[in-house]
Amino acid sequence: MGPRRIVCLTEEPTETLYLLGEEARIVGISGFTVRPPAARRDKPKVSAFTSAKVDRILALEPDIAIGFSDIQADIAQALIKAGVEVWISNHRSVEGILDYIRRLGALVGVAAKADALADSLARGLDEVRDASSRLSRRPTVYFEEWDEPLISGIRWVSELIGIAGGNEALPHRATQSLAKHRIIADPAEVIATAPDIIIGSWCGKRFRPEHVAARTGWEAVPAIRDGELHEVKSPLILQPGPAALTDGVSELRRIIHGWASRHA
Repeated sequence: MGPRRIVCLTEEPTETLYLLGEEARIVGISGFTVRPPAARRDKPKVSAFTSAKVDRILALEPDIAIGFSDIQADIAQALIKAGVEVWISNHRSVEGILDYIRRLGALVGVAAKADALADSLARGLDEVRDASSRLSRRPTVYFEEWDEPLISGIRWVSELIGIAGGNEALPHRATQSLAKHRIIADPAEVIATAPDIIIGSWCGKRFRPEHVAARTGWEAVPAIRDGELHEVKSPLILQPGPAALTDGVSELRRIIHGWASRHA
């Protein structure tokens, strides 16, 4: 039957378990969870991203705590020392997200349902990829997940940009798993790519296109010259779970295909 009492330290296990119809197993969630809304309404919030209320988690008597990335290593260590089993996934790619869904489903004893969900998500991506292959032009897309300092997009975002019909402006940076290795010290690096589209997804705050347009030396960037500055809300694209492969890629497709239509 798998674990019956699960604490989700990030949003993607929560969203995935709800999609699998296994939400009754969840006894605690991250305070940053917004998907699905029912989880935020119904489940106790016991963690942030880099910190957690260990005593509250222990009081829930979890069978397992599930989180994401080396950034949560301190939380994992504290829970392990307290005797809680912990699974920290560390995937960064589209294929990694699909595999994560399959592994989580197997962990809770619903492997067939998880395989079906992952297969459905993969077919959706194939449909977007096929539609994008027919674009007459592919724009260069600069994706920014933070502004002070400038931080470019992570690998699964870069891959989704490609699936949606764009060319990632800084693909070499996207392969870096940690945000500190995607910091752009010199904005001239972005300017040199001449992005046709700038997409902002500033985690936890509203994207301000007017601030980007006012950056020194950026006035000749095609995206700024043509007013192609767009926002994709961070909950849709910056968590490595189902949202990125559904609503996230749909937003990228809308933006990129819209540009292609205007520049046909």
